[in-house]
Amino acid sequence: MDKIIIRGGQKLAGSVPVSGAKNAALTLLPCALLTEEPLTLRNLPRLADVDGFQHLMNQFGVSTAIAGARPEDFGRVMTLQATRLTSSTAPYDLVRKMRASILVLGPLLARAGEAVELPARAVTIHALAVMATEGPEEALASATLRAHVSKGTYIRSLARDIALALGSCGHVTWLHREKAGPFRLEQAISLDKLNEIGQGRPLGTSMLPLEAGLVDIPALSLDPQAVAAVRQGRVLCGMAQADGLYWALDGDVPVALVRLEGGSMKVERGFNL
Repeated sequence: MDKIIIRGGQKLAGSVPVSGAKNAALTLLPCALLTEEPLTLRNLPRLADVDGFQHLMNQFGVSTAIAGARPEDFGRVMTLQATRLTSSTAPYDLVRKMRASILVLGPLLARAGEAVELPARAVTIHALAVMATEGPEEALASATLRAHVSKGTYIRSLARDIALALGSCGHVTWLHREKAGPFRLEQAISLDKLNEIGQGRPLGTSMLPLEAGLVDIPALSLDPQAVAAVRQGRVLCGMAQADGLYWALDGDVPVALVRLEGGSMKVERGFNL
C-alpha cells in the first residue's frame, strides 16, 4: 500500500481531481441496454466493480471500448453499444461478485421483451423472524421481518423470493440495517456529526481503531523476520496454522490481513501503521 506523509508548517493548497462515484457508474452502465445507439460515459472510476460490470455487459452482446486518456480526463472514458443482444442470461461467476448486477434486469426486460434469467447466488440466511404483520392472516398486506444474513445477500431479492415461495408478489418498502459485521447501529454517527467533523471538529471517539473491524477474524502473532516478509508482500511457507483468513500482528500493531492455505501465507491487504 502507498503512504502519504505530510509534514506540518505549511498550508496545503491546490486541487485534487476526483473520479465519478462507483454507485452512480454502476447505475448508468446498464442504460446502454436500452438503445442501439452508442452510450459514452466519462470519468468512470478505475475500480474492479466497473471492470466486472463491463464484462457482464459483454456477455449480453454489448460492445465496449475504452478511449485513450486525455489531459482533462481523470477517470476512464467508456463507450458501450448494444446493437444486438446475443443473450439474456448472466453467468454466475460474474453475478456472484456484484450485487449491482441486479440493475440489468429492468433494461434487459424492456429491450428483450422476455423474462431475464439471473443465476441464483449462494448466500446463508442465519435467522429470519416475523416481527409484525398488517392485514388479516389469510391475506396479509405486509410483514416486517428481521433477517440475519451472510455477506452478499441482497435483501430486496430475499423479499421477492419469500413472496414467490408463498405464491404472491412482494417488494421492500422499508429497510433498516441494525448491524454490519462487528459494527452496531448504536455506534453509528449522524450525518450532522459527520458534517461537523468535515468542518474541523475533533474526531474524539468517532473514529474507531482498525482492530474494531477485525474482531471476528483470528489474530496471528508473527516474529520480526516474518513481519518484515509480510510488509514486503512476500509469501511465507511452512505455516502450521489452519487454512483461513487472519490478521497478522507485530506485537500489538496490525500488519496485514493474510490468508493461509496449505501451509502458505499470502498477504491479502497490508496496513501502514
